[in-house]
Amino acid sequence: MKINSLLLLLFFVSLTTYSQKINRIEPPNWWVGMNNNQVELLMYGENISSYSPSINNKTIDLKQVKRTENKNYLFLTVDVSKAEVGKFKIDFSKKGKLNNFSIDYELKARKIDSKLREGFNSSDAICLITPDRFANADTSNDIVKGLKEQSINRKDDYARHGGDIKGITSHLDYISEMGFTAIWPTPVLTNDMKKASYHGYAITDLYQPDPRFGTMDEYIELATKSKERGLKLVMDMVENHIGVEHWWMQDLPTNDWVNYQKEYLEGNIVTTNHRRTTNQDGYASKKDKDLMSEGWFVSAMPDLNQRNPLLATYLIQNSIWWIETLDLGGVRQDTYPYPDKEFMANWAGAIMNEYPNMSIVGEEWSLNPLLVGYWQDGKNNKDGYKSNLSSTMDFPMQHAIVSALNEEDSWDKGLVKIYEGLANDFSYANPSKIMIFPDNHDMSRIFTQLNEDVVKTKMALGYLLALPRISQVYYGTEILISDAAKPGDHGLIRTDFPGGWANDKVNAFTGEGLGKDQLDMQSFLKKVLNYRKNSDAIHSGKTIHFAPEKGVYVLFRILNEEVVTIILNKNEFPINLDLNRFEEIGLNGKQVRNIISNDEFTWEESLKLNSKGVVILTTKK
Repeated sequence: MKINSLLLLLFFVSLTTYSQKINRIEPPNWWVGMNNNQVELLMYGENISSYSPSINNKTIDLKQVKRTENKNYLFLTVDVSKAEVGKFKIDFSKKGKLNNFSIDYELKARKIDSKLREGFNSSDAICLITPDRFANADTSNDIVKGLKEQSINRKDDYARHGGDIKGITSHLDYISEMGFTAIWPTPVLTNDMKKASYHGYAITDLYQPDPRFGTMDEYIELATKSKERGLKLVMDMVENHIGVEHWWMQDLPTNDWVNYQKEYLEGNIVTTNHRRTTNQDGYASKKDKDLMSEGWFVSAMPDLNQRNPLLATYLIQNSIWWIETLDLGGVRQDTYPYPDKEFMANWAGAIMNEYPNMSIVGEEWSLNPLLVGYWQDGKNNKDGYKSNLSSTMDFPMQHAIVSALNEEDSWDKGLVKIYEGLANDFSYANPSKIMIFPDNHDMSRIFTQLNEDVVKTKMALGYLLALPRISQVYYGTEILISDAAKPGDHGLIRTDFPGGWANDKVNAFTGEGLGKDQLDMQSFLKKVLNYRKNSDAIHSGKTIHFAPEKGVYVLFRILNEEVVTIILNKNEFPINLDLNRFEEIGLNGKQVRNIISNDEFTWEESLKLNSKGVVILTTKK
């Protein structure tokens, strides 16, 4: 009996020892029935490359074993085209049986109709959320032992404040009732950095949520409960860079895993020149091009070398893994022009190959519509570049809206900026798939940009939410959050949403403690978003607009019997708007309703505009 117990103990000790030889396997699982049935497994463990892997399974084909300069890595390419759902063994051996061990790898069943999932489109209004600053529903994870940043301080704009995934999940009803149809949280993956890790863009583990945001189960719960409420979950991904504290940086897989790797190891960090036009510039020097795409975004964010085929495959698989795991309804890609542009085309193409109806929006922060349009799929680019990217972000139109509302009107200033800005839609392959927004987590709040003018803010929101675009609104816009105290300060821009923390004196979720203007704006945006949610004319109707005259600009969205009219009026005094000018729209004699006041009237020869602001009318009952 004693001998048998000893043998059993030795068996478990050996098993533990062997399992510890591999510290990581990424991706941690895959699926049966994917279009791409070859999966690359990154395996990491001390001296793991000295072992020979094999798979004794007729339905699984080990196609390739790749060793690198670092003996702690193995890359296995496995063909699972004939595989069945379940676990299979991967055996590892050296000379002599004592060194043999095995691990299990799981192939899961895909969700029903996973391939056919719908991404976001022009019918959607997306709520952008910075999770750390939205709501803290679980105080137990505010500080997590073992992580490098061991503090929480709501008085410090650059410290963690404690918001989490549960905080979003617990307020899904509020988001849905406001009229949003999708949620875009900034990244919630692990950012185990020494400071200022709250924003999420310095990822140190690409397969795990940050424990201060929550668990994998809680992330999946957010996705599930969002979908139950008709809300799509959009994931913010970063292919360009990682955080300098990423586990790779302690033991890099190859000699070229990150750009300027040799320089980094010698203590010299080379940052990007941010000359994004080199992607399109036929005259650009190779030096400028290389420095743009290969230089680090900032010194704390190593720039990934997507030209390395092992890393390229890793990144593509990682994105697909998250789409499948979370049942995502879209992807937002950070700093789109910065990675290797050929890789980005392959990355987007691989995603669209798996999910033909998926949506990906890329961030190109440029005021030039030609640069923004270059990245959208369907654009006939002079250099032949095909991006496979469905959507880009409309920074040019955002800028035009702010300029139009802040400037005094003249021939080439004021409202004409949005009239001509919208005319630039000819430069886009598909304008309705472009994403418009009043602001985001990297720029001053729209209320600040418009000099804290409530009326102008309503004008901006009323207009952009009616455009032939996908719409995105940053959390807190509905209650006039401002960064006027320090304009452009990122920490202040990403301020706490009142009511998201216990004992907050103001609660924007319930309206308790909000000022008159805040309540009015919240009500205004709620009415506009909820009308938009059910407006086929805004989703897919024809767009006609008229050149601004006498401080008034009018835009129509038309589909069948539904006509939506947006009137932007900059006049401080009452005026009569001549409606005969819009005869071609065919509204004469029809009943229209103001979606904000609910007042109805018959469209005749003129309309009195009593004050500056936005008027939104509809023929829809």
